[in-house]
Amino acid sequence: MSAYLERMKKKAAGFGGRELLILGIESSCDETACAVLRGTRILSNKIASQIEIHKRFGGVVPEIASRNHVLAIDNLVKEALKEAGAEQEELDAIGVTFGAGLLGALLVGESYAKAFAYALDKPLYAVNHIRGHIAVNYIASPELEPPFVCLIASGGHTAVAYVRAHDEVEIMGSTQDDACGEAFDKVARVLGLPYPGGPQIEKLALSGSPSIALPVPFKGSDTLDFSFSGIKTAVINYVNMLKMKGNVLPAADIAASFQELVTDIMCDRLMRASAARGCDKVVIAGGVGANKCLRAKVAREAERRGIKAFYPPISLCTDNGVMIAAQTLSMIKAGRECADFDLDADADLRIE
Repeated sequence: MSAYLERMKKKAAGFGGRELLILGIESSCDETACAVLRGTRILSNKIASQIEIHKRFGGVVPEIASRNHVLAIDNLVKEALKEAGAEQEELDAIGVTFGAGLLGALLVGESYAKAFAYALDKPLYAVNHIRGHIAVNYIASPELEPPFVCLIASGGHTAVAYVRAHDEVEIMGSTQDDACGEAFDKVARVLGLPYPGGPQIEKLALSGSPSIALPVPFKGSDTLDFSFSGIKTAVINYVNMLKMKGNVLPAADIAASFQELVTDIMCDRLMRASAARGCDKVVIAGGVGANKCLRAKVAREAERRGIKAFYPPISLCTDNGVMIAAQTLSMIKAGRECADFDLDADADLRIE
């Protein structure tokens, strides 16, 4: 064990039951984000979004994302500390996303966090991005405690997981191809909608009817896995057929039909997983968790079954620093050791 880890182990032993001051740093994709928590209270939450930069390309360009993280991160950390009314020396711990995500983008946040922790001689915690999405629910709903079943739905991940404890997660089902957020983006693109596609599909669907039949993946199966590639391809083929025939494109109906089916599937998997584990709590995590149609379906179905549904406010569904600080707090509570300075980014990090 390095001298640094020895010192940090002693510091962590002194945390006790007091409210810790934690800085969370997130840079896994196209948003640079920093937040400061005092226990479960959000003192600041700063985000530098790159949506307008990447919109012209129809998706995230990794190299451009990395360069913009470099430009934003130092000022953003300073702004987060200032808004929190905290000095950097007062921090108890620093958490940073080290996977999964875009490798170059991850390296920016991780390198900054390592240098920051080294300069301040503070514990550095390596945070799994997806576990951060789950952990933000502990901040949004302080009464929430494991065990529960969680639907993880984002641009790069779709899974249903059994959260047995703060630091123990079991994947019960996952996507076999596209993530749900990825499918939203691709369908939006074929409909001529700008990036990011999820909010655009949701908005357009409000004026449409879910009247177009689309293929149901794993129909008749009791699997908890997901598949969105066939639905996406069916939409693309349907749009191309109408264009070749010169027919009017019912874009709103297509958006409504796609959203209806995808949210039905996600709600179904979440509820069946909950029943399989005998859980009376279900949770939504990830950027697609901001979808109001999905939230309403989960809330209705949970009420019908007599169980509780939890999901963060929409502002904490997409990538943010609060979720990284929240998972850092969970790791500390679980007695996890901090990371050393040989920590490396892992673009393909799994949740388990």
